[in-house]
Amino acid sequence: MSSSTHFPDPSSFQQQSNNFISWLEGSPGVKVNSKILLADLRATGAGRGIVARTNIEEGEELFSIPRSLILAVQNSDLKSLLPQDVENLGPWLSLMLVMIFEYLKGPSSQWAPYFQILPTQFDTLMFWSAAELQELQASAIVDKIGKQGADESILESIAPVVRANPSLFPPVGQLSSYEGDAGAAALLELAHMMGSLIMAYAFDIEKSEDDDDEMNDADDSYMTDDEEEQLSKGMVPLADLLNADADRNNARLYQEEESLIMRALKPIRENEEIFNDYGEIPRADLLRRYGYVTENYAPFDVIELSLRDICQTAGLPTDDLESQPRLQFLDEHEVLEDGYVIPRPLNNATLEDILPAELVVLLTTLSQTPEEFEQRRSRNKLPKASMDAKQAALLYKVLQTKQSQYATSLAQDTQLLQSLSPPQSPASLEGSSRRLKMALQVRMGEKEICQAVLAMLDSITAA
Repeated sequence: MSSSTHFPDPSSFQQQSNNFISWLEGSPGVKVNSKILLADLRATGAGRGIVARTNIEEGEELFSIPRSLILAVQNSDLKSLLPQDVENLGPWLSLMLVMIFEYLKGPSSQWAPYFQILPTQFDTLMFWSAAELQELQASAIVDKIGKQGADESILESIAPVVRANPSLFPPVGQLSSYEGDAGAAALLELAHMMGSLIMAYAFDIEKSEDDDDEMNDADDSYMTDDEEEQLSKGMVPLADLLNADADRNNARLYQEEESLIMRALKPIRENEEIFNDYGEIPRADLLRRYGYVTENYAPFDVIELSLRDICQTAGLPTDDLESQPRLQFLDEHEVLEDGYVIPRPLNNATLEDILPAELVVLLTTLSQTPEEFEQRRSRNKLPKASMDAKQAALLYKVLQTKQSQYATSLAQDTQLLQSLSPPQSPASLEGSSRRLKMALQVRMGEKEICQAVLAMLDSITAA
């Protein structure tokens, strides 16, 4: 589905940017510092970005966007055109429905120039083929994509509203309606496009007008969040065009009573790019949520060990985990998880620094003899979260099992990565080759963590 479906196609990438800036600067309440520029960064593989025309001081306001210009449920006409309360769908689905409505309005939408610069094709994992996803191998991120759940939510919550209001949601392409298999497929494609935009670009909108804390980027798969007590979400024009960088973050978006304001966190030099930051997230999540990978987020990589794999390695029957007394005991004490995350060891970190206490307690409980466990359960007291040789030996085997689930070794991946694009041409890879490279970077990071933690365990298991 291309953006030309409902919008006239501007003649060039730069023309789209110019139209957007003209619309933005002509909107009441918008303030854009003359020291910044919306730049074409495609040569570096970054699409659009914002750079400094001249030197910018720390704390200087870069731009201000009034709340009325946010693409959000409360600002769209759809809220008054439907008999039901759109917000009852929850933050994700309500904004998705509004964005579908505004997109289908085409040039008559208030946000038409904004839609023109938003992508319609994505490298987020939701859009990868089965063969491409296999390149992630044993990464736990594959189980977090949630496409099936997303499809179900869209068909159960979005589709009935769209189908019941054909005048508000005109069919795309040659379709006469969104009924039938073809209509459902078209609606799913449209909804996933909007959901991916929300996941990659939307901000949580604080309800309190006086709260000037930093706004958080929307997180997690757009259909798997627990939406209870979630903040409403909105698309903030211009704010979402900042690229993100964990090392070079030099700006932050604040919300104030009437506007959302981007400010410089440090001095920014002429021609320097202005970066937001997504926080400390692993590259696997960066790929899932935003559709790209950068080495600057490698320090935040993690591996996730599933409860099932840990129990299987410990010799516990896995056909009915819920009935196992040891797991029931841990569940009663609220320390049982479906998976346990181990971060990359950095700065001479110790096992105590990186291993979650809940994982150590699980390892200890599974390593106990029946007599030791019964004694512990009779006292109704969890064991201490400290590692000894027995827990280390079990974790060592779990990590070896994890390693064996990857189809290639770290050495093989290193060679394959070197055979791809030359490093001086970051934008040269296209399509499946680009996705293969990103999958390689993700799975290599996880294998590096496996090797590092195994090396740390060697000293304990050898004792």
